[in-house]
Amino acid sequence: MTATGTFLPRPGAAPLLRMIRAQAALETRMLLRNGEQLLLTVVIPSLVLVLFSSVDIVDTGGDGEAVDFLTPGVLALAVLSTAFTGQAIATGFERRYGVLKRLAVSPLPRWGLMTAKTCSVLVTEILQIALLTAIALALGWSPHGNPLAVALLLILGTAAFSGLGLLMAGTLKAEATLAAANLVFLLLLVAGGVIVSLDKFPDAVSGVLELLPISALSGGLRDVLQDGGPMPWRELGILAVWSVLGLGAAARFFRWE
Repeated sequence: MTATGTFLPRPGAAPLLRMIRAQAALETRMLLRNGEQLLLTVVIPSLVLVLFSSVDIVDTGGDGEAVDFLTPGVLALAVLSTAFTGQAIATGFERRYGVLKRLAVSPLPRWGLMTAKTCSVLVTEILQIALLTAIALALGWSPHGNPLAVALLLILGTAAFSGLGLLMAGTLKAEATLAAANLVFLLLLVAGGVIVSLDKFPDAVSGVLELLPISALSGGLRDVLQDGGPMPWRELGILAVWSVLGLGAAARFFRWE
């Protein structure tokens, strides 16, 4: 029996970690239920891997199998599709419909909401990488290299693309974000070293393309997983710079409504 005017359970905000975990779970469920997002994040990378590994149209730059060249690039493409394109589009429309405005006045702090979105991206990427790895192994992929280097590349790549995606979603209108995010995805698919080696471009162009985050991620993964190379410090440095710039700009210029 309780005294008059008291309530059970006691009203008030849940613990911060529980709020972040609940929001991350909600974000993940929403993503997995969205057919268009699944097409972008799962179906397209899988089709690229299967199609270009099965058809002899990819110049691997050596005597290796096509799947050994393609898999690192497709893993980078999966990070791009989830952390940048998918997150930018989803967040842009949440901002347009006032979802972010309402969440911003909830007990969950704004940085907690961004943390929950990042956790959702990481969960989705883990599922993507597991699926793509299984497909690649079935196609005859023979990975090499240091798993720590691979993990660092994927984490920094996620941070870089998340920052850029949130910056786009927080500054452009939703329709502009939808068009721009898809356009960037297609351009980087062709010119980011995913399925076409940067060696095929003129030297002046390839020198610029190497500084893009998708090129650093795909190139670093290829150096480690295909060639068994050492820690790719140059590529990690490029991704770290993009991470700082992207996340810093997103924190500075993101508009919640």
